[in-house]
Formats: sequence, structure tokens, C-alpha cells
Amino acid sequence: MSRFHINKNTVTVTRRTFCSNTALSAAGLFLGANIKGTGVEMLPGSSAYDVMKEALRYRKIDSHTHIYLSPTVTPELLLDYADRLGIERLVISRPITSMEKTHKDFADSNDLIIKAKKQYPDRFIAQFTLNPAFGKESLEEIKRCVDQGMVGLKVYYQVKINDPLFYPVIEKMIDLKMIILMHACSALGRGGYRTEYGNLYPSESTPEDFIAVARRYPEAMLQFAHTGGGGDWEYECKALKDYPNIFVDVSGSNNEGNMIDYAVKYLGEDRLFYGSDNSYYQSVSNILSADLTEEQRKKIFFDNYNNMLGKGGFNVD
Repeated sequence: MSRFHINKNTVTVTRRTFCSNTALSAAGLFLGANIKGTGVEMLPGSSAYDVMKEALRYRKIDSHTHIYLSPTVTPELLLDYADRLGIERLVISRPITSMEKTHKDFADSNDLIIKAKKQYPDRFIAQFTLNPAFGKESLEEIKRCVDQGMVGLKVYYQVKINDPLFYPVIEKMIDLKMIILMHACSALGRGGYRTEYGNLYPSESTPEDFIAVARRYPEAMLQFAHTGGGGDWEYECKALKDYPNIFVDVSGSNNEGNMIDYAVKYLGEDRLFYGSDNSYYQSVSNILSADLTEEQRKKIFFDNYNNMLGKGGFNVD
């Protein structure tokens, strides 16, 4: 991840320019007027739109972000982005992205999150990670991490969310009234046809896997990760629409122009979480440029996730 060097002068663009230049937003470019080498020109208009002022109007909880996936992605880097964009709290985790790891690797990863949470207790909401294949050890790790103030679970693709190995973990998270954020994808398939295992890894969780768990455990709180992550987000929204305990975060770097509007149409405004997955400018600008009411933006940026935290008594004041 590279750091953007952005001039702090206020920039004004028209709403039309804002909406039509999503690609610039994705690079974080037109948030500064005098960015070296970009050649960006701000167009005058009778209805000027101050992007930075608009972004800073909303309280925000970033429901999906990571630290230390590389040595440069430090807590301080995340907070730098957060301060620029008015993100109050960041839900941090460090998932293990490899299959060939021991339980100790997961515990060590959680220790880094615990340390960051203690450094910045008023900015970070901490999630632990684990591999449900390590059954007894995973339940012990949940207790250890909860005792250290962690309030949610982030899981990668070691085990599908509907694998029976996952059931004891899901049941424990239900008891704790904590959410499960799960790496998820619905691949586009090949040659125009969806394939059974079109995803990069056969063990990645798909909408169908989430639905199976939502039916088995309607009291569980499940967060389907990153509709903006490059998968078939239209299919995801349609597939998940009838399962109210599946929430969707809109994070990722592949933020197509109509994604937020489409998600609101099929899932409703109360089941969407703002999240970045470390794509900070894209995630904020995509919500601002969507055709949403003031109340809908407030819900997606802050209220929905905070309400979910409140079920376990962890909500932000």
C-alpha cells in the first residue's frame, strides 16, 4: 500500500464531476487541487460540491480493515487515512492468508491486534482470527482474545463458513453476541458461465455457503465481506436478500458506479456496513456519490455497524 501525498487545501468540484470521475476518486486524486503531475482541472459550476467538507460531515466506523498484512501497513498509517477522511473507529484484524499455518501463527497474529488496540483504544475495534480446523484451540483462543477486549471474528478461507468444523465457533460467537466477518466471494465464472468452483480457492465461502449457515443459525450475525472486492456483486445482493442476519460490507477496490444503489435496492439500507478493506478513498467516495438520502448515508457509514455492536454492549457513544 502506498501513501498518497495530498494537499490539504479545500477542493470544489461539481456534483456531476464528482459522480462521473469515480476512477479519480478510486486513486484518491481529486481530493487535492494541486497534486503533482495529475493534470486534474476543477470545473467551475453554479452548484459547487466540496468533497472534503462532505466527507467529513458523517461519523464513520470502518467495519473491515487490516494492519500488518505487510510491514508498511502500520496502525499509524491507518490512522493517517482515517484522520483525513473523518473515520472515527476502525475494525482491525490480521487474518492469516495461508493454509499451511499452525494455531500458534493465528495466536501470534492476534497478539499484534491486541497490542495495536492497547496503543489506540479510542480508535481501534479489535477482531481476532482463527482456523476452525483447530477446534479445541480455537475455542480457547476466543476466550483469551475476548478477555483482552476483542469483540469480533475475522476468518479467511481455511474452512468454509458452512463446514461442520465451523459450527462450534459459530455457536460460541452467538453466545457472545459478536459478529463473524468472513472472507467471501462469488466469482464471475469463465466464458460467461458460472462454474461450481469458479472462485480462486475451492474453500472460499460463497453466498450459498452463507445462506446455509443463516438458515441453520438465524440468530448468528454474519458479515459477508467486500462486495467491492471484484466478485459478482449483483448476484451476491440478489442471493442474500432474504436472509436478514447476513450483513454486507461494501469494501474493496473494485467499486463500480451503481454498486451501492444496487445493494440498497436488494438488501435494504439497514444491512449495509461501510468498510474499506484498506481502500479508503474509494470506499468513502463510492457512498458519497451514490443516490442516497442523508439518513441512508448515516446508517451505512456509522449507525448500522454501531447498532450491531450494541447487541453485545460494545457500541460507540
